[in-house]
Amino acid sequence: MPCHDDRVLFEFLVLEGAQAGLSWDTILKKRESYRAAFDGFDPHKIARYNQRRLDSLVRNAGIVRNRLKILSVVKNARAFLEAQKEFGSFDRYVWQFVGALPRNNARKRLSEVPARSAESDAMSRDLKKRGFTFVGSTICYAFMQAVGMVNDHLVTCFRYRRV
Repeated sequence: MPCHDDRVLFEFLVLEGAQAGLSWDTILKKRESYRAAFDGFDPHKIARYNQRRLDSLVRNAGIVRNRLKILSVVKNARAFLEAQKEFGSFDRYVWQFVGALPRNNARKRLSEVPARSAESDAMSRDLKKRGFTFVGSTICYAFMQAVGMVNDHLVTCFRYRRV
């Protein structure tokens, strides 16, 4: 479903980055642990994390203990706050990549769903220029699906029409 809440958008960006190379199911099972470990995905708090806090996160078995992925959450929180400042909201920033309206695709088979798009390529390039990490085009496309920017529900899915 289309999401326009900055905190939720940040949460999904973090979780999509954490999922890189892993199954989505693994991340969903760790979602509550991520919320607890990362202060409810409050970018203001996360942006102030110091080395001691990062070291404790690496020891947290409830999350993916990849040092680069953990560090990316802090970097992304700082870049997120800068984007909010520049655009007035992160919502306004990310939704520009789809012209502020969800892209409703009419997929009949899962094999038709792409891993990336021209929009996710553009989003990835721009996020990287702004200092975000773990935001490749495939991650950005999954993010766009998760927050309703792209409707890739199959036309036979009950959610397709609701979205």
